[in-house]
Amino acid sequence: MQLHYFPSPQETNRLDTEALRRSFLIESLFKVGEANAHYTDLDRMIVGAILPQSAPLVLPHAKELGTAFFLERREIGILNVGDAGVVRVGATSYPLNNLDCLYIGLGEQEVVFENGPAGQAQFYFISTPAHAKHPTVLATRAQAEVQELGEAKLANRRRICRYIHLNGIKSCQLVLGFTEFEAGSVWNTMPPHVHSRRTEIYLYFDLGSQMVVHLMGEPQATRHLIVRDREVALSPAWSIHAGAGTGSYRFCWAMGGDNQVFHDMDPAPIATLR
Repeated sequence: MQLHYFPSPQETNRLDTEALRRSFLIESLFKVGEANAHYTDLDRMIVGAILPQSAPLVLPHAKELGTAFFLERREIGILNVGDAGVVRVGATSYPLNNLDCLYIGLGEQEVVFENGPAGQAQFYFISTPAHAKHPTVLATRAQAEVQELGEAKLANRRRICRYIHLNGIKSCQLVLGFTEFEAGSVWNTMPPHVHSRRTEIYLYFDLGSQMVVHLMGEPQATRHLIVRDREVALSPAWSIHAGAGTGSYRFCWAMGGDNQVFHDMDPAPIATLR
């Protein structure tokens, strides 16, 4: 498990392109036949990907957790961004098709990831610390809470699909879902905002050979990252997080912090950005 620490806003403003990418972008998380994870200092969120083949894989455990097993003091949200697969929690098996989500609460010791027969399952996960146990829940794509936002004339017409949130799957602090776009719209989260009380992680996926220009940094000192398919942008509380793609894409967003109120954000109006 790789530890991931972040520079301050002042330090970030002095970073060159490669240093910026090392600090705020995870490029090689998805590896066939492996379970990979990064432990971040964004509210102690762990981000990872598990791609089993013929042999099942389990949640990665490391001394950095300070516990006997991964979920001893944690909860986890899993989004399948590949072909069908199965996650087994104890004696119960949960089939996950593409864009299905599974929440697993604190204390579950045996979590096993299995590939399906038709292709490569790709299990993306976010884990946050937890103080109480909530039940394991599977939600299909059709069961997500959907909200339509944006305007076609502003190229930001999008569909927000929420899984783990106050009115959906219950958790201690984790919030998770994904966003997809109508044809011709490329801007996500525009106008942007910051989360003073929460931090956020983006997984960009289904880009194919296209890319996203991800905006980050302080609203009056913005920076950018060029992001490819299945790469992860890490967003501290002081940073904006928005982007525009050169083609169609989706992104999974996940948050941890003081609360789970989706609209708890501090706007960064377009006219004030620099």
